[in-house]
Amino acid sequence: MPDTIPVLDFGSQTAQLIVRRLRELGVYSELFPSDIAEEDCMAQRPCGVILSGGPASVYAPGAPAFPTWLKHADIPVLGICYGMQLQSHALQGSVEPSDWREYGPATIEIQHDSPLFSGLPRQQQVWMSHGDTINALPPGFSSLATTSNTPFAAMGHEARRWYGVQFHPEVVHTEYGKDILRNFAYTICRCRPDWQPAHFVAQAIEQVRQRLAQNESSVRSPAGLTQPWQR
Repeated sequence: MPDTIPVLDFGSQTAQLIVRRLRELGVYSELFPSDIAEEDCMAQRPCGVILSGGPASVYAPGAPAFPTWLKHADIPVLGICYGMQLQSHALQGSVEPSDWREYGPATIEIQHDSPLFSGLPRQQQVWMSHGDTINALPPGFSSLATTSNTPFAAMGHEARRWYGVQFHPEVVHTEYGKDILRNFAYTICRCRPDWQPAHFVAQAIEQVRQRLAQNESSVRSPAGLTQPWQR
């Protein structure tokens, strides 16, 4: 299997775009529901996990919940927008409704050196889309970037390799979004950029062959003889 980074879908309109960006970087990715079971996610042998954005508030009734099993998984995590807020809420940070919904372009200022922003300018144009805001980080996390309206535009727990960004790196409006995803995939998750669409085709063909072989064996008798109607 190629190195893979599953994306957990929390309802973002651009969740599939995160998958596309990772594949463009040569890293295999698939979109999974946010409530995926631990064994199903870990069966992908992930090098890391990305939590997508979403329209909900972490306090709204029925809002998608943080996968509790992820707290104990020894893999890097990147939370995007709602995914970052959910990280903070689940790990004893503080998330509150903002006085206004921040939607559109913003300029972030990188505060601290981090593998997530390695090699990138200290000031960057990003695309924001959020109503709630984080006003206290979880224990062990530090602020990596700010904007004029958002004190925690990015956060990181370097020891755990857990990160969050309040903006959307997957959209073209974020100036260095693909570079941020590249840093997460290559440097933080240590993925090899060795996946190509041709690999997907080869994998699909092999899966079809296996199914055909299983179907063929299922119509044979226990003695290995074909049924009369097969002769």
